[in-house]
Amino acid sequence: MLQISGQKLLQEFMHRYISLLFSLLFSICATSQELNCEITVNYDQVLQTRPEVFKTLERSLNDFVNKTKWTNRTFKENEKVSARMFITITKGEGNRFNATIQLQSSRPVYNTSYETPIFNYKDNSFDFNYQEFQPLIFNTNSFDSNLIGVISYYVYIILGLDADTFSLQGGDDYYRQAQNIVTQAQGSNFSGWSQSAQDNRTRFDLVDDLLSNTFREYRIAMYNYHRKGMDIMSDNNSTGKQVVAGSLRLFETLIKRRPNAFLIQTFFDAKSDEIQNIFSDGPKVDIVKLKETLNNVAPFYSATWNEIKY
Repeated sequence: MLQISGQKLLQEFMHRYISLLFSLLFSICATSQELNCEITVNYDQVLQTRPEVFKTLERSLNDFVNKTKWTNRTFKENEKVSARMFITITKGEGNRFNATIQLQSSRPVYNTSYETPIFNYKDNSFDFNYQEFQPLIFNTNSFDSNLIGVISYYVYIILGLDADTFSLQGGDDYYRQAQNIVTQAQGSNFSGWSQSAQDNRTRFDLVDDLLSNTFREYRIAMYNYHRKGMDIMSDNNSTGKQVVAGSLRLFETLIKRRPNAFLIQTFFDAKSDEIQNIFSDGPKVDIVKLKETLNNVAPFYSATWNEIKY
């Protein structure tokens, strides 16, 4: 009798243990974070008697970005957004630092091992306060730190741009989160957040343009270029290239409405080398017309377009 009871107790224990284990695994999967982001902090330009402060900052930022749950979506491991952030400290005094931040992100092309660049942008107005080992926690309801604010803002920009490449205007919710950070930051004394007559390339302008119907062609181009063009190239290279070329022509409409648009610059900063490579090989497209379009919408990369030869 005691032996049977012991077996039942053991079975009940194992059942509960396995149930708990599966619950924990499900919980981990259900809260899987969205980013696979590498953050590097370079402090070569500053004389610092305690370089470990920057090493701690680098570790803390990597944990902050990669372990924070930024959305309510569930991301599988292969769905995480690949990104890099390069922070260069240019000046430091006490706990106050001047820096720049370079952002890069990419996403896989369907049925290939290729990662297509999505965002490549440098923000030169990144000043912040930081004390070693201070906790980095994002609060959606308040602007507690310019360090946390800038990093969180760009996380949402990166997530939004990635979503825009998979569905038309898929990034709206992420851009609104970034816009909320901009609104909260308006009362701070840190640069880069306000609308400026002298500088139309602030963090305010970037997210405002992304959400504005004035720049709708940019977001249509992002979707068509990636989902309808790049993602079908492995199956039909010719059609994919034609769609990519067509998506680039959308910028001709946009540039007539807004010459020197900020978003056009950010697009080609990320895409210029890729575009050259795409149209320098494989099935033919109308290269003369393509180059005319590219030189019209992105003349700042004319040297790159001249390298397109077939």
